[in-house]
Amino acid sequence: MSDPQALKQEILRLTRQYSRQVHAHLRPAADPDRTPWQEGTSIPYAGRVFTEDEVAAAVASTLDFWLTLGPEGEAFQKELAAFLGVRHSLLVNSGSSANLISISALTSPKLPEERRIKPGDEVITVAAGFPTTVAPIVQVGAVPVFIDADPVTGNARCDQLELAYSPGKTKAVMMAHALGNPFDLATTLAFCRKYSLWLVEDNCDALGCSYSMPRELAESLGFTENSPGLDEGPDRVIRWTGTWGDISTQSFYPPHHLTMGEGGAVNIVHDQKLKVIAESFRDWGRDCWCPSGVDNTCGKRFGWQLGELPEGYDHKYTYSHLGYNLKPLDPQAAIGRVQLRRLPEFIEARKQNWGTLRQGLAPLEDVLDFALPTHATGWDAEQGFSWDDTGCRTDCSWFGFKIAVKPDAPFSRTELAQELDRHQIGNRMLFGGNLLRQPAFVQLRQEQPEAFRVVGEMAGSDEIMASTLFLGTYPGLTENMLHAEINVISQLARAKVF
Repeated sequence: MSDPQALKQEILRLTRQYSRQVHAHLRPAADPDRTPWQEGTSIPYAGRVFTEDEVAAAVASTLDFWLTLGPEGEAFQKELAAFLGVRHSLLVNSGSSANLISISALTSPKLPEERRIKPGDEVITVAAGFPTTVAPIVQVGAVPVFIDADPVTGNARCDQLELAYSPGKTKAVMMAHALGNPFDLATTLAFCRKYSLWLVEDNCDALGCSYSMPRELAESLGFTENSPGLDEGPDRVIRWTGTWGDISTQSFYPPHHLTMGEGGAVNIVHDQKLKVIAESFRDWGRDCWCPSGVDNTCGKRFGWQLGELPEGYDHKYTYSHLGYNLKPLDPQAAIGRVQLRRLPEFIEARKQNWGTLRQGLAPLEDVLDFALPTHATGWDAEQGFSWDDTGCRTDCSWFGFKIAVKPDAPFSRTELAQELDRHQIGNRMLFGGNLLRQPAFVQLRQEQPEAFRVVGEMAGSDEIMASTLFLGTYPGLTENMLHAEINVISQLARAKVF
């Protein structure tokens, strides 16, 4: 076969055939070609969900052998930004790197002096969660100020924001939407507007979650438009999480809402200057904004004079920041583009799987507590959620199904986790629990007591650490798998009660 394109198509045909045979057990749960789950085999809490389309996309990109971030990456960035309705999305090699780039961007001398994060300035965050939401704050020389978490939502207690504020020192709020449950954005945004603070949304667990509020409230906070594809009528504004703050982050690690293996993104909601700065930190700290392999976009590559460099020094080798190289590969972006097309069905599958678990475990409310979306006040099998009087609502594409074992239950969280593990049912803690009790932060407190500040007693974060775990909701879970999980938990509860 002498025609290279015909050869490529034959390779891709065989690739698709191979994937259909080998990867059938990793197809979406609703896919009729998926290998049925066998009772007694493992039930992961999360994992890759894909078909031959993703495999063929990866192989096609590899055959083109661009490798470094290129045309597939450029396309994915535009498609993700269009889905969310943000100004720019920048691909990076992980969600953790996205968090690092986001907080680093806010240290740039290109920002107004009064808003720039400098060493010793403070960033408010939450004590319970994943460590790389917080670690970048320390890594750039700023001081994380911890507020407590609510054991019901898993999110920050936003009523403590004012207690955490330090005039002249607080520059930003950086928090995650825990397990796909949006934190109280209305309260947080009002706080940030009041003090002219940056808001960084760690949206790694929450791609496809939305938050809505009455239009009058939204407009008072500076929002008039819905996100693409969302609408709750003329009296409300509804937007995806990750589009309310100044910057947001995504993770594309396999357990997340879409995957490209390793990977992540920094979303720039509206400020073009932040895009240029974030891109500089991602790309070695360079001042030049030309894409890889492109020269002289600005038209004066040899016409700049910056720092103490001689006039005319090549702009491609001029560095305005102490940056990194945190880009992913183009074949990863090719996978991500296919996954992005599946995102709407993945979002709905996570919602449905959460609902199946909640309905099935409802008889155990005497021994287990279950999560509520932010602004929800209760859940009913017939009516669904009831809501508080703020007028704000959340629609969660859940990353996980959170369970807390009640203090007076006849079994502990550890016993529940052990029983699930015995039946090969994947389960996880709410990440690091109270991060302040993790060895790294204990050591930091001992060596540098001024490295972080704590507001209050962190009782909610301790409760999460002691009593909470979560099950999966990812779109590879079938009805049979979910009901097997329900049966194992129910049998444990009955055995301990009776």
